[in-house]
Amino acid sequence: MKAVHMTAYTLLWVGGINWGLVGLSGFNLVEWVLGTVGLTSLLSIVYILVGVSALYTVATHMGECKVCGGGKKR
Repeated sequence: MKAVHMTAYTLLWVGGINWGLVGLSGFNLVEWVLGTVGLTSLLSIVYILVGVSALYTVATHMGECKVCGGGKKR
């Protein structure tokens, strides 16, 4: 389960940084890294994975978060 959590967490960072850059400067990091020629399905897969990661993190957050009380206390 730790691998799923870390993957979701990493994809949230990717999505957050990408949307921040899009909002600030119109630069889409994911398109820049993956390219845009013939890879629209790959871009869609990345965006879907980022969205699923966000949903997973929201759904499991309270059970894993140390700050919100669900995880181990310090």
